[in-house]
Amino acid sequence: MRRIIDAIKHPSKIILHLSGIKIFHLMPDETYLKMIYKCHMGRKLNLSSPTTYNEKLQWLKLNDRRPEYKIYADKFAVREYIRQAVGEEYLIPLIAVYDKVDEIPWDALPAQFVLKCTHASGTNIICPDKNQLDVETAKRQLNRWMRWDYYWHGREWQYKEMKPRIICEKYMADDSGSELKDYKFHCFSGEPKIATVVLNRFKEGGPNGNFYDMDWNRLPFYQHYRPSINEVPKPKSFEQMKAIARRLSEGLPYIRIDYYEVEGQLYVGELTLHPASGWLEFIPESADDLVGSWVELPQRRG
Repeated sequence: MRRIIDAIKHPSKIILHLSGIKIFHLMPDETYLKMIYKCHMGRKLNLSSPTTYNEKLQWLKLNDRRPEYKIYADKFAVREYIRQAVGEEYLIPLIAVYDKVDEIPWDALPAQFVLKCTHASGTNIICPDKNQLDVETAKRQLNRWMRWDYYWHGREWQYKEMKPRIICEKYMADDSGSELKDYKFHCFSGEPKIATVVLNRFKEGGPNGNFYDMDWNRLPFYQHYRPSINEVPKPKSFEQMKAIARRLSEGLPYIRIDYYEVEGQLYVGELTLHPASGWLEFIPESADDLVGSWVELPQRRG
């Protein structure tokens, strides 16, 4: 009953819930993005003269479709790109890669590991203790993810018809021996300007997300995850993070480079072209305009 009442009060949630069904696949990308943007953001999408960060990400999805983006988005293929661009030492150790869930030798996996589907976002199984893992549930979840064509979720062209695979990576913990902090560097035309730190993912009151500038000063805005009351110490490899972010983002209007720092060693997690598919509000809303002013849109590409 509560869900019914909520849907009546917020009819846009009905559209969001139904947007995954195949009839929406008939809808052109621009029309679909305008509809979903209005549902998420509560306002019309301006594609003719976009100004905000989220508007410009929608424009980039439609008009900036470089072939190399398919490599950046593929969590297995991007490893080779990172290896050649900055070095193999920045890659999280790879245990195996599988084409099907049935290929995974569960009994032979180490006591700790991470499974990631390579063709989508947010499709990870983090296993800090294999003895506590419900393998059958994990199989069902992976099989469901492997059937996805993630392109249809947010019309991010780079995911369209991408080959689905599963990689198994080493489980990583930070210096405290607990969960990792995510350091997410937002880069604009080859220059990092914001570092988002996501922490306390599995703690009460978390996750939290703090925004910092390139001098490690706290910024007065956030997205999605509420900021932590406590400050996050500047990572030891902060300058290295900035240097690698410049290298990997060179020539791109916008990209986010994600890092982990483990025992003083820096690892590149992934490259993200359209975080949250470009429909995640800023608090306060004025930050959407500020960050948007840093995104210089290129000439249209087919």
